[in-house]
Amino acid sequence: MSRSVIPAPVRGAQPRHRPRPAVPALRGAALAGVAALALAGCSSQSAGPTVSGTDIAAAPRAGVKDGGTMRWAVDSVPATLNAYQADADEGSARIAGAVLPAMFRLDDRGAPQRDADYLDAASVVENEPRQVVSYKLNAKARWSDGRAIGADDFSAQWKALSGRNSAYWSARNAGYDRIADVSQGADAHEVKVTFAAPYADWQSLFTPLYPRTVTGTPDAFNEGARSALAAIAGPFTVKSVDRTAGDVTLVRNPLWWGERAKLDHLVLTAVPAAGRAAALTGGKLDVAELDPGALASVRKAEKAKTIAVRRAPGAAYSQLALNGSTGPLADERVRRAVARAVDRQAIADAVLKPLGLPAEPLGNHLVLASQNGYADHSSALGSADAGQVQALLAAAGWQRTAPRAVSGSKAGSPGEARAEGPAEDDASALDPAPAAAPEAGSGAVREPAASPSASPSAAPAKANPDAAAPAIGGTVVEPAGTLRKAGKQLSLRMVLPATSPVLADVGNRIATMLSKIGVRTEIAKVADAGFFHDHVASGDFDLALYSWPGTAYPATDDRPIFAKPLPAPDGSLTVEQNYSRVGTDQIDQLLNRAGSELDPKAARDLTARADSRIWAAAGSVPLFQRPEIVGLRPTVANVGAFGFESPRYQDIGFRK
Repeated sequence: MSRSVIPAPVRGAQPRHRPRPAVPALRGAALAGVAALALAGCSSQSAGPTVSGTDIAAAPRAGVKDGGTMRWAVDSVPATLNAYQADADEGSARIAGAVLPAMFRLDDRGAPQRDADYLDAASVVENEPRQVVSYKLNAKARWSDGRAIGADDFSAQWKALSGRNSAYWSARNAGYDRIADVSQGADAHEVKVTFAAPYADWQSLFTPLYPRTVTGTPDAFNEGARSALAAIAGPFTVKSVDRTAGDVTLVRNPLWWGERAKLDHLVLTAVPAAGRAAALTGGKLDVAELDPGALASVRKAEKAKTIAVRRAPGAAYSQLALNGSTGPLADERVRRAVARAVDRQAIADAVLKPLGLPAEPLGNHLVLASQNGYADHSSALGSADAGQVQALLAAAGWQRTAPRAVSGSKAGSPGEARAEGPAEDDASALDPAPAAAPEAGSGAVREPAASPSASPSAAPAKANPDAAAPAIGGTVVEPAGTLRKAGKQLSLRMVLPATSPVLADVGNRIATMLSKIGVRTEIAKVADAGFFHDHVASGDFDLALYSWPGTAYPATDDRPIFAKPLPAPDGSLTVEQNYSRVGTDQIDQLLNRAGSELDPKAARDLTARADSRIWAAAGSVPLFQRPEIVGLRPTVANVGAFGFESPRYQDIGFRK
């Protein structure tokens, strides 16, 4: 149930969308002070999960009363109930989880587990000449129109999502495009799926499963499921979608064959992040994901035990992206030097320690620390030793010059990164201590003058020491001693959304770290609405901070993020979702092999090797697994910070 500032991809049940620029986890969350600016952050490989995956107010079903209405905050009423459309959001996926079949759900470690309400068994029954998967369905599983769930539903969904019929406005076809045939098995309760090529992540498919009345025609798929579903098959059904009132009401499904839902009504209500703490303490909400910056406003209620707060690592991670398509970062040696200069441990300490979560920097792009199989491969990036970093830059032709005086600095002391924006309450919630100043004589910060003619949505030009100011505002962090090549200073442009004081803070702090190796950084604040389309997606940045969700199926879901960009006929690059534009044939080959490897151990080994190569390519630097903070009324049961875990909606309710 992780949520953030800008809509982001949610994997598994939901199609993949854009990444989020939110650096911690949640809307308005604060990434605060980095106390130490030493060149640290590259740890050696270590295996095994190091953090707990969930923090849920667990209760046995016998301890949950029958009945009641639960009010659960969401960002907005979803534009569609079809989770496979491009404009689906987290609300779409949450509704699907409560009202539609799931062949597999994720456990607290992000591993797929068979859902016995729908599946008696599922396995690969043939490998040669083709992979065949048998799904043996629960004979009680029926749609609300009385029809048994069967092969025709599987077949219709395959055809809608395969990508072969462009009339279907689907946002995801991964895996479905590998299917060659779907047919009934030995009886009406067995479905056999034959793949044209081996597919390791077959458990990701048919979750959620829509009825053929939704997927059978393009019109039904594209428009028919926006506000209603022709049939459902879950513990709840959709009673109403009221976009004027801002809520979706789910009611107990009387035809549900599984354990009866505890709640009478589950109401998903749109509440802005800024108003959630007050709504919780005022009794207007029962469950709401909170910004870490809002914790101070519920602390009194938490101490009085009128509100409970649950904390866990979210199913997403924050990263620094390095654009390798142009400019100084096109040289892998410069990227590696910049990546090594980022003190990931200090950032993790600043973000996670104040929340009571393990302060571990993330060492993997493909598997998060709360997942089975996690291992830290950041050592593939190389040592953060200052001498080695300087040697990389020198090998790339960048020579360090003597320190120079910096005029026009508005910082209170050298290197003090001064964030712009609203009051500093959000940042202080994560780190009440002031930002530590860097070593004397380094990292001076100045603010460029505002550009009155610049449009907020205009894409500023590539940064250089004489460049025009960012469209909305920003800061410039100057090193004491500069790096120059052919007379030009090594200067990088970091793009951030304008309204986040959090990202202004983290951007300044990373820029100050870079100033210690001689890199000048211009931090450009741009309109939130154009952050991805106008800057990240178009490649108009050197550095950017945004997040990606975790996944149980990295070989499938992460391949577009790290795929090697390919030249298009018009001379541009086809980057898929690889906004860093850094990739290699070896990474592609390893992920492709992992996606086709039916031996789970061999697939994990291939994924681990791919992650090491991704670190070495230095296109992105994972910072930390984002925190998930959830406020609850104290009587709420079986809800909280789920992390990767799929909610069991029929068990959610209020304690007796």
